[in-house]
Amino acid sequence: MTSTTAESTTGDVLALPAEAELFRAAGWWRTETILDDLRRAVAVHPAKPALVCYQDGAAVTVTYADLAERVDRLATGLLRLGVRRHDVVSLQLPNSWQLIASILACARIGAVAGPIVPIMRRREVEFMTTLTRSPVYIAAAEFRGFSYADMSAEVAAAVPTLRHRVLLGAGDHAGEGVLDFERDLLSTEPAGPDLLDALEAGPDDPAQLIFTSGTTGEPKGVVHSHNTLYAMNRAQADVLGLSPDEVTAMGSPTTHQAGYTWNFVMPLLLGATAVQVDTWDAGRMLGILEERAVTFFMGAPTFLSDLIEAQRAAPRDLRALRTFATGSAPIAPALVEDADQVLGCRVYALWGMSENGCVTITRPADPPLRAAESDGTVVPGMRVRVADKSGRPVPPGESGLLQVRGASQCLGYYRRPEVYAESVTADGWFDTGDLARDDGHGGIRITGRVKDIIMRGAENIPVVEVEGALLRHAAIRDAAVIGYPDERLGERACAVLVTTGGPLTLDDLRAHLSGLGMAKQYWPERVEIVPSLPRTPSGKIQKFALRDALRN
Repeated sequence: MTSTTAESTTGDVLALPAEAELFRAAGWWRTETILDDLRRAVAVHPAKPALVCYQDGAAVTVTYADLAERVDRLATGLLRLGVRRHDVVSLQLPNSWQLIASILACARIGAVAGPIVPIMRRREVEFMTTLTRSPVYIAAAEFRGFSYADMSAEVAAAVPTLRHRVLLGAGDHAGEGVLDFERDLLSTEPAGPDLLDALEAGPDDPAQLIFTSGTTGEPKGVVHSHNTLYAMNRAQADVLGLSPDEVTAMGSPTTHQAGYTWNFVMPLLLGATAVQVDTWDAGRMLGILEERAVTFFMGAPTFLSDLIEAQRAAPRDLRALRTFATGSAPIAPALVEDADQVLGCRVYALWGMSENGCVTITRPADPPLRAAESDGTVVPGMRVRVADKSGRPVPPGESGLLQVRGASQCLGYYRRPEVYAESVTADGWFDTGDLARDDGHGGIRITGRVKDIIMRGAENIPVVEVEGALLRHAAIRDAAVIGYPDERLGERACAVLVTTGGPLTLDDLRAHLSGLGMAKQYWPERVEIVPSLPRTPSGKIQKFALRDALRN
């Protein structure tokens, strides 16, 4: 079966997978886009809230009809700025209706949304906009005490393609090569529907260019089509039995893949309501969960832990909250139990990447504590295998390379085809860089990353399993296990811990792991207590930063 391609105006060719027609035949790819989902919602319930946005201390409700109208205005404004088909529009906005409407406006004219998490600074934004040759950058003039107006001026001076900077609340910056979002984009009289319809993206066009979160320190631009985004969001919604009645929320930025899928694309696909909150504060979030009767929340285990502590301190009525989906780190059994007893919700564990979204997740039919023991079973439309270096399945219970393929796999890395090709096996599987074993129940359990392997003498230490075991200790709130050099053994293991009280000694950890029956050769040989672990916006631990700190 031959591959088809989607060609951009910059000359880049993105190959669709050989299985594309199989995905269409199975219904995982379709002839529609997210804009059709928006139009469907407008036709069925135009006055229903599509978004409830908590930004700048106020709550703003945007109905489906409102959203559609704003999308056309913004799309017309982008056209007048010279944005053309497959151009990448850089969006470094906090969670807001302006972000969601701008993403959809890109699709309305066949452009590509380029979300950038707000914590990125000049070095990263300059790298990203240079790679994408972005003509337009949209951000808040200032957010959380940082001036994006000033930073973007420095970026624009270094990136010749960046012709326009559009800021929310441009104020005094307007006229200095800066446009105001409300005045210069949103107030634009929308073009006729015939023009916008003719430009609108198709299902196989690139929809999103999102950069990997940087757990290894080397971000790559992941390209998804409208169809790959549809496949990942339909699969996760189907598995959890989500409906148009959902009210979703999360603590991560919507400019990160987790927020983009779970709290934007998925609720819009369902015709549900998404609550967007611009900054994380557990106590504030609890009030929002109560006020808006949120039914579904997605976030890293740290968000779950924060909400549990806040609920214990000042309880709220959370009877609407049913589901908490989480991933990116091991989940302590006590956290699963506390979620049920304190928040009244069920925890589901998942595994995924920017490259493919949610690939495995535990199921409603599983015992609740499975979330602390497994990273879930593969979702429909995707396949996984745990293999050795030659692609042969490893024996049950042994750790191997986690490789995936299917309908939600990305189209590649933008302008870095050779890097993406290095991750694809000769027989077409994407090598995730993670290590896993079967969980004994038809799913997988992540055991570490290839680059995070600790080789202690001849022993390969299963890092993630050790971290999971440490989290079973009542005094450990967060844990990371990293390697440090040793002349005789090559490497030894160090446990970097965040505790709930006083310091823990190495003897304390050894007694705990011994009580769990963990082999002695897996025990850490050094312990460091820290106030917090460095994380990406989605909650993944940045182990390269920990290793750097340990060396220093």
